[in-house]
Amino acid sequence: MLLEEIKSRKSVRSYNEEPIPDEVLNEILEAGRLAPSWVNVQPWKFIVIKDEKTKELLFKASGEQKQILGANVIIACVADMEAWDKKNFGAVLEKSGRNQMVQDFILNSPTLNPSLLGDFERLTRTIEQLTFAVAYMSLQAEKSGVGCCIIGALANEMTKGDENIIKELKERLNLNDRQVLLTVLSLGYEKTPRETKKIRKEPQEVIFFEKL
Repeated sequence: MLLEEIKSRKSVRSYNEEPIPDEVLNEILEAGRLAPSWVNVQPWKFIVIKDEKTKELLFKASGEQKQILGANVIIACVADMEAWDKKNFGAVLEKSGRNQMVQDFILNSPTLNPSLLGDFERLTRTIEQLTFAVAYMSLQAEKSGVGCCIIGALANEMTKGDENIIKELKERLNLNDRQVLLTVLSLGYEKTPRETKKIRKEPQEVIFFEKL
């Protein structure tokens, strides 16, 4: 039952040395690939990282969060604004079986295609979509018994962090100016298993019917 994984999921920041099998890692990545997105645009890229030098750079970019260095695998989650370009977006629409008339309608609608509104709107919608994939991967990790920590406090174009680190990281990951490293998932088997304790607002504070 998916709700059980949601209830038991927690941020795991300390890992043992047991490697994550390729088949388990592939299932986590597949969960992200299959996540829903606006008009199926899928504006994301996932980079699997095991290289220690890259981890060290991510460690610096994260304000020295140690779980990055201790992780067995890092998944870098990239917001890919190029996905909204007419050529790329159109190819996805065509592959999904939409006829030319429908494709043209979507591509020329500011409501459906935020790239028509400007860079801010394009980036905002891209970030919105990527969060779905991040959530799906974190839940698949939980289902697979893999500890996961979602790290969003990175030096990037959004946080206006250290420009030198941002530049070095983008070069190392081969990202262009329209691709933003939004977050990373640190993955590994929990070193000392602990109980999940969730502190959440009460249902009546966040759930409303018909109006606030």
